Amino acid sequence: MQRRSMAACCWHLCPVVRTAALRVCSYSTSSEVSRLQQKQGSGSRLPVFQYVGKNRRPSHKVFVWGFSFSGALGIPSFVVPDSGRKNPRKCQLTPYRLETAEQITSAACGYGFTLLASSTKDVIKVWGMGLNKDSQLGFQRTQRSREHSYEYVLEPSPLALPLKEPQQTRVVQVSCGRAHSLVLTDNEGVFSLGNNSYGQCGRTIVEDEVYSGSHMIHQVKGFSSKVVQVSCGQDHSLFLTEDGRVFACGWGADGQTGLSHHNVTSIPLEVGGDLSGVQVRQVSTYGDCSLAVSADGRLFGWGNSEYLQLSSVTEETQLSSPRQLPLQGCGKVVQVACGGTQVAVLNEKGEVFVWGYGILGKGPNLSESSTPEQIPPTLFGRSEFSPSVSVSKIRCGLNHFAAVTDGGELFVWGKNVRGCLGIGKRDDQYFPWRVTVPGRVVDVACGVDHMVALAKSLI
Repeated sequence: MQRRSMAACCWHLCPVVRTAALRVCSYSTSSEVSRLQQKQGSGSRLPVFQYVGKNRRPSHKVFVWGFSFSGALGIPSFVVPDSGRKNPRKCQLTPYRLETAEQITSAACGYGFTLLASSTKDVIKVWGMGLNKDSQLGFQRTQRSREHSYEYVLEPSPLALPLKEPQQTRVVQVSCGRAHSLVLTDNEGVFSLGNNSYGQCGRTIVEDEVYSGSHMIHQVKGFSSKVVQVSCGQDHSLFLTEDGRVFACGWGADGQTGLSHHNVTSIPLEVGGDLSGVQVRQVSTYGDCSLAVSADGRLFGWGNSEYLQLSSVTEETQLSSPRQLPLQGCGKVVQVACGGTQVAVLNEKGEVFVWGYGILGKGPNLSESSTPEQIPPTLFGRSEFSPSVSVSKIRCGLNHFAAVTDGGELFVWGKNVRGCLGIGKRDDQYFPWRVTVPGRVVDVACGVDHMVALAKSLI
C-alpha cells in the first residue's frame, strides 16, 4: 500500500483544520503541490503562507491596564470618546496594547502617571502619560499657549532631557514616586523632576516653589561612582552605585532614607548602619519602607514597620538606620519587592516568600505575617509536567504583587484597586493568578491602580 504524504493526509479535514495542518506541512517537491491542486480541480490553488525568517526578531509590545481616567494608560479614547462612537472607559480590566513608535525597554508607574523609556540613541528617549500637576512628566506645552503645561497627559508624550550628548547617551531605567520621577542614563547620570517639597529630587528645597508648569529637570550629583539603579518611594529616593553603595534623599519622617534621623534631606547622602562596607546589588521602595539585597544574598531594611515589614529586628514602628533582616529558610535572596505594607523576596531557586500586611498570596486567611511565608511554586505553574518552572522577577505596587516566570508568564495577586490586576474582574485576588498577555512578558511595572507590561511576540 502506497504511503500518502502528510499534506495529502490532511486534505480530507475541514477547511479550518486543514489550513492549520498545512501550516506545518513541508512540501518536499513541486510535484506534490501540483498533484494536490489537480485533485481539487484545475481552477483551485493551495493557500500560500509567509514563513517567519530565521533572522527575524520578536517584536516588542507594551500592554496597559487599570484606572484610565488620569491618563496613565495613554489611551485618549478611554478618557475622551472620539466622535461619539465610544463611551469613556474608566477602568480597563484586561491588558490593552499601547501603540508605541519606539522599542520600550523600561517602564514605571507612579501615583496616577506612567513613564516609558527606550534605550534608543534618538534624541527623544522618555515618554510620559497621566497626572502631571507637579510636572512629574516635565513641561508639556498646551496647544493654546507656550507658557502653560497640561496637568493631564492622555497619550505618551515626549520628555526632553537636558543631555549634553543626546545621541550618544542612553536611558537605562525610569522610576516614579507619588509626584516625582527619576531617569537614569548610562553616561550622564540621574535626572529628577516633579515635586521636591521634601528634597526627593535631590536638589535644594525652594520655599513655596510652584511645581505646576515647571521646566525644572535636575541632574542629581554627589555619588561615589556611577549610579546603576534608582528607586522612588512615596516622597523619597534611593540610588545604587556601581561600587555597591546606597544613597538616599527626601522625606525621612519614618526613617525611610536610612540616614539615622527622621529629617528631610535634599542632597543624596550615603546610607550607613548595617550596610556599611556591604556591596549591594538591588534596592526597592514604593511607600515608606526601604529594602536592599546584598551581593551575597542578605536582606537589609529600614523605614516604616507599622505593618511588620521589619519586625524581625525591631518592635518599633520606625527604623532610621539599615538593619540586616534574619530570614530563616529563605535561602540566598536575589531580588526584593517592597510595597506600601507588604514585602516579597525571590531566592536563587526561583521561590517567592512574602510577609507584612495585606493580601499576601496564600489565601484569605493570611492577611498578616511577621515572618516570611513561601508561596507554593505550583501556584506559578510548576508541576510534574513542568518541574523546572521558576519565578525570575518580582514586582510590587502599593497593595499588590506581580511575578514573571522564566517562561515569560505573568502572575498577579493582591488588592484589585480599580482593576489594576488585569484579570478581567474587579475582585481582589488571594492567590497568584495568571494574566493573559499575548506574548512573552519581559518585565512589568506596578502602580497604585494601574500596571504596564513589556512583552515580546511569541514568533
